Amino acid sequence: MYDIDLPGSAGEHCLQETQGTETRAAKFYHDQVSDRLTPRMQEFIARMDMMWVATADGAGECDCSFRSGPPGFVRILGGHQLAYPDYRGNGVMASSGNVMQNPHVGLWFGDFEQDLIGLHVNGTAAVLTPEQMRRADPSLAEETHPGRRPGHWVMVYVEECFIHCRKHLPRLERQPRNRKWGSDSTRDKGGDYFGVAAERATAEAP
Repeated sequence: MYDIDLPGSAGEHCLQETQGTETRAAKFYHDQVSDRLTPRMQEFIARMDMMWVATADGAGECDCSFRSGPPGFVRILGGHQLAYPDYRGNGVMASSGNVMQNPHVGLWFGDFEQDLIGLHVNGTAAVLTPEQMRRADPSLAEETHPGRRPGHWVMVYVEECFIHCRKHLPRLERQPRNRKWGSDSTRDKGGDYFGVAAERATAEAP
């Protein structure tokens, strides 16, 4: 049987046994997995301007979504809590909707320019109104840009966080761009880049 005190799932422990990686995994758990955001993790998140959010609904159907904003858009509320805004988008709100049914969430932050390192943050989450968020974080400034005014916030209660090694991360070079925050313009949002609307229109044509 598996050590119930080990981080991770029974499934990963089973694979570790099958593939003979228990010793390597145990060292990683001991050296790299934390149940809180260390000061260096907090500093890292505070300068990130993008992250990926993994959620699943009540039936286990998964979603992975990208989030971005100015550095500091993810708010750190100590070692065990962080929150991110849900800005105006396509109106679907799949990630936050999943959280309403299933609070488990996984976040991934990556630095592709400077340190070439990633950070996983796993925990449970709750959807907060802007008013609830201001009560939780009294230092939160009122956003003046309409495109960056959150409809709601997602509070994440940290359960585990750990490094994502750099060896397979590409080095990317940032390029200037004009962001159309809050735009509903089809062109600004990418149009029908993948051809879904065109294909559907063709299928529905008489």
